Amino acid sequence: MKKIIASAQAPAAVGPYSQAIEVNGTLYISGQLPIDPAQGQMPESIEAQTEQALKNIGAILHEAGYSYEDVVKSTVLLADMNDFAAMNAVYAQFYTAQMPTRVCYQVAALPKGAKVEIEAIAVK
Repeated sequence: MKKIIASAQAPAAVGPYSQAIEVNGTLYISGQLPIDPAQGQMPESIEAQTEQALKNIGAILHEAGYSYEDVVKSTVLLADMNDFAAMNAVYAQFYTAQMPTRVCYQVAALPKGAKVEIEAIAVK
């Protein structure tokens, strides 16, 4: 059975999609932009944007009863691959043991002019 997950501690979806869906012990989290849900704004630096996107993922994980340790796959979208090292340094602060698999792409553009967007899949 499919369960829609929505956290007020993460930004609302900016289109016709859910923040996350849980199916049979697997949580699929939509790409999270680095929007601060309290202020509705994005920080400037790639480091701050990465941190905010991962905090948004954390809020959704928490809402569904999961943690960062349950994440098995992550996809990172960067507007500029030159930001990879800075993004990676922040990312490593959130995933410190049993790191998930990951792929990282440079894309032509991200919604709202973001520098990074991150999605995740978690399993219990």
